[in-house]
Amino acid sequence: MVGSMDSPRSSSPTPSTAPLPTPAQVAGEAQDLEHVALKRVRLLASLTLIAGIGLILAIPFALKGGAEFFLPVTAALVIAVALVPLLEWFERRGVPSKLAATLCVLLFLGVAIFALGSIVLPAMDWVRRIPQRIEQVRHSLDPFISLYKSLQHWIDNTTAQIATAPAKSVRTVRLESTSSFVDTITTQAPYLLIQTFFALLVIFFFLAGWTGMRKRTIVSRGSFAGALTTARVIQQVVEATSTYLGTITLINIAMGAITATFLWLLGMDSPMMWGGIVAVLNYIPYLGPIASVVLLAFGGLMTFPDVWHALLPPAIFLGMHLVEANVFTPSLVGRKLEINPLLILVSLSFWAWVWGTTGALLAIPLLIIIKTIFAAAGMPDIAGFLFEDGVLTHVGDDEQIENE
Repeated sequence: MVGSMDSPRSSSPTPSTAPLPTPAQVAGEAQDLEHVALKRVRLLASLTLIAGIGLILAIPFALKGGAEFFLPVTAALVIAVALVPLLEWFERRGVPSKLAATLCVLLFLGVAIFALGSIVLPAMDWVRRIPQRIEQVRHSLDPFISLYKSLQHWIDNTTAQIATAPAKSVRTVRLESTSSFVDTITTQAPYLLIQTFFALLVIFFFLAGWTGMRKRTIVSRGSFAGALTTARVIQQVVEATSTYLGTITLINIAMGAITATFLWLLGMDSPMMWGGIVAVLNYIPYLGPIASVVLLAFGGLMTFPDVWHALLPPAIFLGMHLVEANVFTPSLVGRKLEINPLLILVSLSFWAWVWGTTGALLAIPLLIIIKTIFAAAGMPDIAGFLFEDGVLTHVGDDEQIENE
């Protein structure tokens, strides 16, 4: 029966009868996949945008509530970044990093002590003299006070003629005497000393580990392009911050010295103190010069009996400030940094609300640092996200930060 058995058949794969996709179907599937990927990207961008808005709304209150910690740390980091070129200058001459950091801190501390000593001690004496000189100030302002009273009397008469309701009784307000300036300084001195010591430690350790920290940050990047971008951003932050602070410091010192010289020639007391006040307040854009004019006017009224003679100090400073703000500062700072005045006002009002006067002093350096980082990392493109397909927009670093 062997012969009757069927011979084995060789099994061969049956060819597939499924039709091949047409080019139109392939293009449609690719378009669907691209549409799904776009939806996924926009969903992630939406979540990031919502989280970013929440974080932006929460950060100011966190900074304001934790000012005891964030303020000295932020101020110390800004000062340390500004001192990096001096640190690198010492290191290029063979000075060890820790010794170079110590020298930078000592130099900064010496300048700060000299500035505070030339301002605070004479200011205490001026504050003590206010009760004795307030009558002279009032007498000097008598013509303006009389003009104001006449104008107020005319307004009251006009209002009384058109008023239909009886006038309400005038409410008496009693002013409580506040603690003296000396008492305030004495009370806050231990707290300020602790914060100052903490800030100096932050500056020292930041500078001492700057070289190694920068090297580790660059080497740890996963790609050469990432390392190159990181190195460029670090360099731009240091250059922009140190250039601005260094140039503005030289301008403010010159302004203070010229103001002190003119006040000395006019015979005004404590000209070095007024020069220091002008130099410090000039770090605050817009509001600082206004405060300097007001303080110089009050100091002039306390010194000179003639009102026109008393107005010479603020008039001289105002003239110098107009020249400095419109000629010297744009020509020196504007070559490297161009900042929108609207951004300056927003940054100034924000940091002044968060940290007061110290925040106003830090407003422009912080704006420069943030602007430099965003210029390299990319700004959130809100308009592109809403109306197009964009998520981030990169602003040219060289065009916005450096005008080479």
